[in-house]
Amino acid sequence: MRWTFVAAFRMSAVLLFLLVGGPVLLVASKPVQETSNGSVPLVLWHGMGDSCCNPLSMGFIKKMIEEEIPGIYVVSLMIGKNVMEDTENGFFMDVNRQVSLVCSTLARDPRLQGGYNAMGFSQGGQFLRAVAQRCPSPPMKTLISVGGQHQGVYGLPRCPGENSTLCDMIRKLLNSGAYSDLVQKHLVQAQYWHDPLNDDLYRKHSLFLADINQERVVNETYKKNLQLLQRFVLVKFLRDSVVDPVDSEWFGFLKTGQAKETETLQESALYKEDRLGLAAMDAAGKLVFLSCDGDHLQFTREWFKEKLLPFLQ
Repeated sequence: MRWTFVAAFRMSAVLLFLLVGGPVLLVASKPVQETSNGSVPLVLWHGMGDSCCNPLSMGFIKKMIEEEIPGIYVVSLMIGKNVMEDTENGFFMDVNRQVSLVCSTLARDPRLQGGYNAMGFSQGGQFLRAVAQRCPSPPMKTLISVGGQHQGVYGLPRCPGENSTLCDMIRKLLNSGAYSDLVQKHLVQAQYWHDPLNDDLYRKHSLFLADINQERVVNETYKKNLQLLQRFVLVKFLRDSVVDPVDSEWFGFLKTGQAKETETLQESALYKEDRLGLAAMDAAGKLVFLSCDGDHLQFTREWFKEKLLPFLQ
């Protein structure tokens, strides 16, 4: 039964890849040239349903940054041996394993040893935060979360593609059994599913989010490592139709025990108890809250250049 369940998931991933469209060429995830202008290297982590090198998304972002900052070294993370595996792993590979693999990859890269900036898109935002908390070497200098869900999600309105068979399957599984061992271990989105109506289940069974948000115990190493960041930039999309609730992109979330009223980061126990050191970072001017008047991950090149590029130069 277990293997039938997993196999069905993986077959559906192929369907999603065909539905949302994938790159026809395998583009190298790293530039050939060495950094030649003294700029800080950059690590990118894509979101759900995407891959490192899609020329219409991450491939475009990587190329744009290289054009705007000539000579910069950009690593667009590929989780797997090819773009198909990379896309599939964004749905089915245990997040903790993904983070561990990325930490090892970054530690082996000689061009990152002096430090790097990081930019995560959608779920890549909270995944890179886990890297910052768990793996301080090489040092992450600035973390930019573009639409990341740092307090998790309690809904998948579009995931992506309104008519995707896989999205419907995932949505039903999350609504009915997000905290079962099988779903937690084999569905990435379950690992940052945050049910405010079942807070005890979330704290006990969430394999990823409850850990990095210090929901069970406070790991002082996580707190210390996150505060090593020079800047933590959080981008929220004001017309986001994908992330529910959108407040999660600024560390806000639904108040515990109900599913209508939200609270900001500053109103939350996470901030008031300073379990991650975010209050201290806020007081030190390290937290930057930006907004974009668009749907999820929808921004112009001009907006990117004006709002985000300065943090990379």
